[in-house]
Amino acid sequence: MHGIASLLKRLGPGLAPVTPVERLRAAVGALCGILVTGFAMRFALGPSPALPLLIAPIGASAVLLFAVPASPLAQPWSILGGNVISALIGVTAASHVSDPILAAALAGGGAIAAMMLLGCLHPPGGAVALTAVLGGPTVTAAGYGFALWPVGVDSALLLATALLFNNLTGRRYPHRPAPVRRDHQTADPQPSERLGFTAADLDAALAAHGELVDISRDDLEDILHQAEERAFHRRSGAMTCADIMSRDVVTVSPDSSWLEAAALLRRHSVKALPVIGENERVVGIVSATDLVDKMVWGPKGPRVGLVHRLREAALLKRPAQASVEEIMSAPVRSARPETPIAELVPLMADGGWHHLPVIGAKGELLGVVTQSDLIAALFHGRITARVTATAKAA
Repeated sequence: MHGIASLLKRLGPGLAPVTPVERLRAAVGALCGILVTGFAMRFALGPSPALPLLIAPIGASAVLLFAVPASPLAQPWSILGGNVISALIGVTAASHVSDPILAAALAGGGAIAAMMLLGCLHPPGGAVALTAVLGGPTVTAAGYGFALWPVGVDSALLLATALLFNNLTGRRYPHRPAPVRRDHQTADPQPSERLGFTAADLDAALAAHGELVDISRDDLEDILHQAEERAFHRRSGAMTCADIMSRDVVTVSPDSSWLEAAALLRRHSVKALPVIGENERVVGIVSATDLVDKMVWGPKGPRVGLVHRLREAALLKRPAQASVEEIMSAPVRSARPETPIAELVPLMADGGWHHLPVIGAKGELLGVVTQSDLIAALFHGRITARVTATAKAA
């Protein structure tokens, strides 16, 4: 019995978990897409057109466009190119081969070859090719016009509905990979991407796999990086910001002078100062970068740089008063005491954050986590894990 259950399990698809809301979204989307396409065709052609208002493969296209809109097989060129090109190949096969079975086989195989060659593979295209061969006298009489009407028009209407519905319901379509960040304007990958697998490793693995994968390369890379982050989160245990933050923090007020802020940075050998406003709330942070980017140092001391002064004028702000409030970064990115340190790694490694104020429930400053604190915590965690593993082995 166990062997049969195991066999049946292997026969099923290994789909990733899908939420009930996502299932409902996909079903409603397909319903809307097919309704819009069918009614639009009826309005254009009338109640009794010579050709069918809808062809069966449009239902399969709806499954892809609304259930898996991120799939490479569901993108605009895939549905338009795949369906229309397959229809043209199917009509060609039906016109030149008298045996319907042989014509259908040639249409299906030719459609797949053409779609893969032209980069518009769309599984319903195979059904469109067969419909062009086996659709009956009406389809045969339409000839190459069948590829335009109803195939091309049906596909375009369904695509237009998918564009509107997916984006309104929070699914970016057409699907585009997230832009690659290059904070330092160089060709180097983000710091978090320099460990673990690289883009070249992924390309080599996909080449060795040698089969079509129904997910874009960029999405696959993003999912694998997220899995690495989650694994690191699990390995780092329950260490939080409260465990590693500095508590005796040097701060300034919004009306402190630039020279005072610069002197504090120099005296305490720190790179940033939280700015504390009314009710001890953190209202910003001033860093050495702010002093360099927004101020010009001359023989008479610091003054606001021209670019920053023009930007402030455009925002109708008051003239420069040489106060920290004018150059601080606000609002400031912060963390809570219970935030796991694993969540800080992408912020500090890739986001360019060197200091994160740790605030309480009322916005008051509790401490600061720096990159140095994070490195020390990670190093300590590795050493502790190694010692524990050695003790268990012994």
